[in-house]
Amino acid sequence: MATTAIPAPTAAPPDPPDPTGGALGACCTPLGTAPLSAHDADQLAAVLKAIAVPARLRLLSMIYARGGDEACVCELTEPLGLTQPTVSHHLKVLVDAGLISRDKRGVWAYYRPVPGALNSLAVMFGPAQ
Repeated sequence: MATTAIPAPTAAPPDPPDPTGGALGACCTPLGTAPLSAHDADQLAAVLKAIAVPARLRLLSMIYARGGDEACVCELTEPLGLTQPTVSHHLKVLVDAGLISRDKRGVWAYYRPVPGALNSLAVMFGPAQ
């Protein structure tokens, strides 16, 4: 009886950074320009909810303060005084909100800023032009 080898699964490549600035980049206009649509309000609320937790704000600032360099989840637990699973949960929420991207290598995940994501958020609350 002949057997065929099944190729080992390969890791999927990381998602490329969203050039539109994450969840808000392509959808929302400044609040002073026009009323938000229901869809845009839902997206903005999801992002604001993601950053409305002090631990997530600290994580976001620690990642963005690296100037574009990636941060390993293993480097982010001690400064926060939280367990790795808790930090990973908070990071997943920030990834889902489009504010950071994740690249898994082996057992560790590495996070980096999504270019333009915070700029898109700033535009939302900036003056109408």
